[in-house]
Formats: sequence, structure tokens, C-alpha cells
Amino acid sequence: MQLDSLQAISPLDGRYHQKTKNLSKYFSESALIKYRVMVEIEYLIALSKNGQVKEVKRFNDKEIKKLQSLHLNFSLKDAQRVKEIEKTTNHDVKSVEYFIKEKMEKLKLTNNLEFVHFALTSEDISNLAYSLMLKEGIEQEILPNLEKILAVLKRLAKQNKSVALLSLTHGQPATPTTLGKEMAVFYFRLLKQVEHLSKIKLEGKLNGAVGNYAAANIAYPQVDWLNFSQRFVKSFNLQPNLLTTQVEPHDSAAQVYQTLIRINNIIRDLNQDIWLYISRGIFRQKRIKGEVGSSTMPHKINPWKFENSDGNLIMANAILNGLADKLPISKLQRDLSDSTSLRNQGVALGYSLLAVKSTLNGLSRLEVDKKKIAEELNNNWEVLAEAIQTVLRKVGYNQPYEKLKQLTRGEKITREKIREFIKGLDIDKREKDKLLKLAPGKYIGQSEELVRKFVI
Repeated sequence: MQLDSLQAISPLDGRYHQKTKNLSKYFSESALIKYRVMVEIEYLIALSKNGQVKEVKRFNDKEIKKLQSLHLNFSLKDAQRVKEIEKTTNHDVKSVEYFIKEKMEKLKLTNNLEFVHFALTSEDISNLAYSLMLKEGIEQEILPNLEKILAVLKRLAKQNKSVALLSLTHGQPATPTTLGKEMAVFYFRLLKQVEHLSKIKLEGKLNGAVGNYAAANIAYPQVDWLNFSQRFVKSFNLQPNLLTTQVEPHDSAAQVYQTLIRINNIIRDLNQDIWLYISRGIFRQKRIKGEVGSSTMPHKINPWKFENSDGNLIMANAILNGLADKLPISKLQRDLSDSTSLRNQGVALGYSLLAVKSTLNGLSRLEVDKKKIAEELNNNWEVLAEAIQTVLRKVGYNQPYEKLKQLTRGEKITREKIREFIKGLDIDKREKDKLLKLAPGKYIGQSEELVRKFVI
């Protein structure tokens, strides 16, 4: 029976299905079965190419093509057949083995039937399948969408590198910055983590029931099984882990989850700042025809895309934290708690992807209100107190900080009051003229240069 999205328990498969459906090809039950079939088939082919395993008939190119078609053309009907077999076996990986044998009989490739899943444990197949799922889901869906956020942040940084902006520290007016420099901070933080994520090499193992190659070694002691497994794991562009229990310890997967957590937290921080900039009027939001902001207040354009992203990032990180904490821990040589946990890595990535898309949508609606930015700066001349007292320290003026504190702390200071104070200072004319030329919109330090240096 096909489930309508309105009947789905998870919002990823219900309300948000259109935004996350691409992940199904990497993290669904059907996808997991397909990856397991692929690992089993490629292992059988690799065995057949090893001249020291003489009992395995070497497949010719045509036969290899037929075998590989079992995973390359894997269908929903095939997945359903595996699940049907599983009703009898009550074992997911053994069901894959029986499914492959069925298919090989139909393809008239019966010579090597008993070398399907030869000398392996289920974890040999599953750990590689899960690593491949995570690797390809990250590469094909997560990284491309993160690159889109980076591109938007780069554009915002460059376009607004000279747009002076009132800073708020502790929510209070502070030394001005530029809007572009603040966007550059998020760009640079995110860039470093995305680069780190793209370089993590997920690990895999192929070493038997408790990691000792025992069954393989008793059957074929002449084979260098360490070298064989190393080459096999590398063929999937994974990093071989040659020293394990029955369980590949998932340390590299935990690295991925933890890096995603940092990425998600950077995006949460971005969402929060954009939300606050919107509330200040720094950013306006474009009106979208037909959209409603409030069911009762028709004037509103709510920054709900950033709020939606924030909620989904919290969900993603809750699962990612759980996976990163749990998966590297296994009782003695094997327990099955990792199996049920790993099935949720797609859920975590689903919430992450949904959040990234919401943030991207929100960013696409922004327009900078330069008039509002200028008004804010002009209403906060007291932020020049830092500059004035710093110059006065330089020239040896008596108690400059204290004098500026007395003038400005908790006070609303105007341009005229600042200029009057500066004119009354007994300092070198050049320094005084420099201070008189100051304005909040010009006191931005090296903000523009920082954007030029770090947003390339």
C-alpha cells in the first residue's frame, strides 16, 4: 500500500517531502538494500579475480556486466523481494545474499553461488554500505547546497563591504563595522567547516566475524587477506580500517556528524543575526505575491524561513549528537545497537538539508535598507568615544577614558556634543582635526580590507 504524504509520521516524508525526497536514493530502506547488494556483488567479482582463490570461476566481462546490473538497475521491486525473503529469514543481510543467489540462477551464473557472502559477516557488508550512503549523500546533496549558501554570503559580503553598520555588543550600540564584513565572518567560518567536511575520509572494513579474517584464512591461508581487503575497501574510495572487532567503530562517521553539527551551528548563528537585522530594519524582506505573514495582522512579513531553519537545525543536531556519542561505543566484539542507530543518519541529514534550503530561501528575500542603516549610525555618535579616548591615550592626555565615560556613558550623544568636546581638547591640531573628521559611518577600521582579504 502506498502511503500518502499526509499520512506520514515524519515531516520529512510528509510536509517537507518535496524538499528532502532526493535523499531517499541514499538513505531509504531501498537504498540501504541496494548498497548492500552492490558491496556483495563487487566482493564476489573481486574474489573471482584473485588467482589464489581457485575454486571461484573467473567472470568474463559479459558476466561481470550482468552481475553489476543487479545493483546498477536495482529497483523498488527488487527491494520488495528482499523484504519478502526477510520475512522468513528475519535477517536483513542474509536476505540480500539469498536475493543475489536467486538473481544469479536466473542469469545462469550458478558456478559461484556459494561464494556470495563467502567468509564474511553481515557487518562487513553493512559498514561499507552505510559509509557509502553517508559519503554519497554528503557529496551529492549536502555539500552542493552548502556551496549555495557560501555563494550567497560571498555576494552579500562583497556587495556590502563598504556599507557601514552600527554594531551591537551586549545589545548596546558599539564600534561600527560594515554589513559586508559581518557577512564575511559567516562566510569564512562556514567555508572552513565545509572544506573540512569534504576532506573527511570515511572508513570501512572487510575482515570477518570478529575482525581476524579467521574464516577466510582457514579456507585460503595463502591469500594476503589484509592486502585484499585494503584494495577492496579503497575501490569504493573509502579508507580501509584494518584493525577492528566485528564492528567498524564508526569514528570517521562520528567526525562527519560532528562537523555537520558545527556547520549547523554556524547556520543557526547566521539565522539569528539575520533575524535580528530584519527586526532592526537593516534588511527588508521582499513581498512574495499571495503569501500571508499573519492570520490576523495583514501588514506582517515574518522572517519565518530563518525560524523554520533554526527549528530543523535543532532537530538535526539532536540526532547527530546522539549518533556521534553512541556509534563509537560497542559492547565487546559486537552488539546490534549501532544497526538501529545508523538507520537514522538519513533523518539527521534530512533535517540539515531542509534547514539549509530554508536559510537559502530566506536569504533570497533580503534587501539592504541603507537609509535605515544611516539613521542608526547618525543616532549613535557616542560610539566614537572609543576612538577619541584611544587617540587621547596616544598623545598622553590625562585620564581620557574617564573623561569620555563621564561624557557618554548612558547618554544620548549628538554630533554637535561630540564636536564641542573635541574642540575643547588641548591637543595637537593634527590630532584634533582627525577627530573632528570622524563620523560613525567612517569609523569602520579595516572592515573593507578584511572582506577583500578573506572573501576571495
